Amino acid sequence: MAVSSQRISVVLVDDHRVVTRGLRAFLESFPDLLVTGTAASGEELLENLAAWQPRVVVLDLMMPGGIDGVETTRRVAARFPEVRVVALTASTDSARMTAVLRAGAAGYVRKDADPELLLQAVRAVAAGRSFVDPSAAGGALAGVAGPTVLSPRELEVLREAASGRSNREIAARLFIGEETVKTHIARILEKLDLNNRAQLVVYAMKQRLVDADEL
Repeated sequence: MAVSSQRISVVLVDDHRVVTRGLRAFLESFPDLLVTGTAASGEELLENLAAWQPRVVVLDLMMPGGIDGVETTRRVAARFPEVRVVALTASTDSARMTAVLRAGAAGYVRKDADPELLLQAVRAVAAGRSFVDPSAAGGALAGVAGPTVLSPRELEVLREAASGRSNREIAARLFIGEETVKTHIARILEKLDLNNRAQLVVYAMKQRLVDADEL
């Protein structure tokens, strides 16, 4: 038990068993990952989430049932704020991507991506960072203001935050206080009408403020 307690606990949600079995086999081939449960719907996930106690939920957005992946994400974020959601989908609909990020997802990966990209996403969100599939970021947040609305310092903070650095790390790198970083990020989100850091990542990639290799 001592070993497993140090592993990243993951729950998989997809209505296709072949998908969850394949993902489980892939993820558990790495010693730092442990799948603690699988569900075929958002309802089943919510019923069992307290018992499974995952750090990360990998969630298909296109599932049958009363609630879809976006609403499931919203309810997970409200009831279990410590759980990090990675949306996994075959959809290329940028509106759905924007919706699930606004709902609270910390990660977004296309199903046609290399498996290693999902692995990278799970590890990133478990560490408190955000991760967005670079191939999916281009069409998202189409109506958001351009970076010219941000001050030079806000742009610096945005780049650092989008690269996955914590407030403490940003403060150290920019020689400013941690509370100042929090204030800058709050203002950036307000100016750009964004909700969270996952959306900041998408925005920074879309505006080419950071390179995918930096994430």
